[in-house]
Amino acid sequence: MQTASTNICEILCNKSICEISLLLNILRSTVSGIITKWNQLGTTATQPRRPLKMTGPAHAEAHSAQKSTTVC
Repeated sequence: MQTASTNICEILCNKSICEISLLLNILRSTVSGIITKWNQLGTTATQPRRPLKMTGPAHAEAHSAQKSTTVC
């Protein structure tokens, strides 16, 4: 018995990005992004985002240090 992923692979393997886009009715840029993500990370799962910027006293201290070293 074949699984759904086997059937999809048989249909989409060896197809171009444009052909996959037309078959699935999604944008070429989306297909390209998914393929790139798979090749780089080996997964299509969402990855953690970058940490939030500093806020509060730490931000004010860092900001004032940057201002004092800037030469106009």
